[in-house]
Amino acid sequence: MTDTTIGIDISKAHLDVATHPKGNAMQFTNNKKGHKALLRWIRTVDMKLIVFEPTGAYHRSLEQFLGMRNLPYVKVNPLHAKRFGEAMGKLVKTDVVDAKMLAFYGATLVPNPSSGKSQALVNLHELMVARKALIKDKTAAANRQHIQTISLLKRQLVKRLKQIDADITAIDRACREITNRDLVLKRRFEILKSIPGLGDITIFTLLAEMPELGSMDKRQAGALAGLAPVTRQSGNWKGQSFIQGGRADVRKALYMPALVATRFNPVLKAKYQAMMEAHKPFKIVITAIMRKLITIANALLRDNRKWNETPC
Repeated sequence: MTDTTIGIDISKAHLDVATHPKGNAMQFTNNKKGHKALLRWIRTVDMKLIVFEPTGAYHRSLEQFLGMRNLPYVKVNPLHAKRFGEAMGKLVKTDVVDAKMLAFYGATLVPNPSSGKSQALVNLHELMVARKALIKDKTAAANRQHIQTISLLKRQLVKRLKQIDADITAIDRACREITNRDLVLKRRFEILKSIPGLGDITIFTLLAEMPELGSMDKRQAGALAGLAPVTRQSGNWKGQSFIQGGRADVRKALYMPALVATRFNPVLKAKYQAMMEAHKPFKIVITAIMRKLITIANALLRDNRKWNETPC
């Protein structure tokens, strides 16, 4: 039998599914009943890999469903999939066409499948997504508070801000409970906590947004976080390197810890001082510190050991 790659285009209501190389197409509802029907259909084909794009809240239940059943899947970067479709000359855009393109993408590039997430990790990720939304709401409410002139609206904003703070505190407490109950997450949390500069919220973000930490080399870790420098060179011309792509939430979470590490982490403090003395731009220096933090975290998790000031 021929190995079959399955592409899934995900929307709020439906899952449009297509196979490669045969090109068969099916549609299922994006709910528990539809997921079970999809599983029954998958078992009728010689499935090698499932490929889909992240679609906010709409893909999470499917990802959890596949992961809990140890089915090999890849969640591809939407920009990469778009560029791949353009390279194919795909002009028509429908859900079925997108599903076929994703199946061909998986069969052609053969990306490494993701490992299934534990329920604890799924819950931690959901909590951190909710926390991010609350932080955004808090910023918006605080900004409105400065321009309101009506006393009623001012009182409502004060009440809203207090409620947001209470909700954030409750989420932080729930994150700690999850990591304490799950032995794997607890050990990973303890290892990351040993790194000078990393606080609880940063660690929760790394655990939830970058569960691959500990299974990669340092270049892959830096690239996945979007902290690996991209070289620009053509002929005799050489432009300034820059960073792009990767997981933005991880980068944002590492910025303040990197600043703290330049003062209180002996290894990173020395690196920071050396780069500043070499008159490197601050943006380049702090990016290098962030990259070093993520590679240290990756190495310690890989070796299952805590920080002891030994370079990783």
